Amino acid sequence: MAATAAVPRVFLEVRRQLQSALLVVGEMEEGDLPMDLSLTPSSLCVEAPAGCTELRLPTWVRLEPASCRGLRWDAWDGLHLRLRAQAEPSTDSTSVFNQSPKAQEYCTLYCQACGEAVVEGRKLLRVLPLPGEDWGALVGEWCCHPDPFANKPLQPREHDCFIGDSFFLVNLRTNLWHPGSEVSPAEKCHLPPENHFKLEPKANTQVICKRCKVILGETMSSETTKFYMTEIIILPSDKSFPIIPRSQFIQSMMAQCLVELSARSTFRITVQGRDGKVYILLWLLNSDSLVIESLRSSKWIKKFPLLEDAAQADCSSVRSAVKVLYQPCVRGRNAELACSWDSDISVHPVTLPSTTCLELLLVLSRSNAALPPSLRSLGTFQVAFLRM
Repeated sequence: MAATAAVPRVFLEVRRQLQSALLVVGEMEEGDLPMDLSLTPSSLCVEAPAGCTELRLPTWVRLEPASCRGLRWDAWDGLHLRLRAQAEPSTDSTSVFNQSPKAQEYCTLYCQACGEAVVEGRKLLRVLPLPGEDWGALVGEWCCHPDPFANKPLQPREHDCFIGDSFFLVNLRTNLWHPGSEVSPAEKCHLPPENHFKLEPKANTQVICKRCKVILGETMSSETTKFYMTEIIILPSDKSFPIIPRSQFIQSMMAQCLVELSARSTFRITVQGRDGKVYILLWLLNSDSLVIESLRSSKWIKKFPLLEDAAQADCSSVRSAVKVLYQPCVRGRNAELACSWDSDISVHPVTLPSTTCLELLLVLSRSNAALPPSLRSLGTFQVAFLRM
């Protein structure tokens, strides 16, 4: 029986700052021609013998069909053309996972993986951003007297929350209990509500979710706990826990981290585990992309629960995204390049649990595989989009 011809796939990347767009109509064979492409300011339609693909743009995105240029046919992924486009800022294009807590409110910290309430009803009197990791060295350069902050790391006080690049520092004045220690029933009754997580023995400072055993962070001192942004959701106590697909949450958090670092002129980061092992090299290209594409679910996606959101992507999707170059460093790959980046002071390290590093690598690989073949690499690096 003859195979069913594939419906043309459309990929559109709009650059807000440049007011330009790249359109790729691909996944077609010679038998799929002739093809009719219709462009209007608010939509585009591709008609081929195999079927029709139509994309309707958001009201805040407008194309200029008369500006089409650079029309060419690529044997790998089909028709390419460029045109002018305008995309106004919109609340639809920002991340829905922006979870910066506010001062003077009661918050609850949830495990993002399972929804367990890790810290309940915690009032935050001060929510402050942390300076960059090299702030101590800069103080030494600016001061003509001994550094007053030497050997005095910034630690949050009670009811404080300090926000770093990829983590929260919270002061929890409570005795964290050990799963292997003997605690009497009477003592358990007096444990504060914050003790919904457990701490491994002293040699291991990992903070682990009591329900799903995911690593949530680590203890920095007897009072200060670091929670990774990729593992925790902070919400006002009067709001319920939102069910967010894991892959969406990870890439949104990393996209926000890259945007924050780019404000400090930092565009390259190494994603490493708690043991210092580098998993991924990331290089931010731009943060003003809007990706619009027609998607069809792939059979291989069903094998990976992490990509549960992709399995439902049978219709058009419009998402704001950051465009990155990346190199995987697992199984000894790119070891020399990773060593070079490690010695470069312009490269910023981001530490995450090792399982999250691997999840992020899977998200990047899936994004790369979904791009038109001619757009998947740039030099020796691979290209991916992290959606907000």
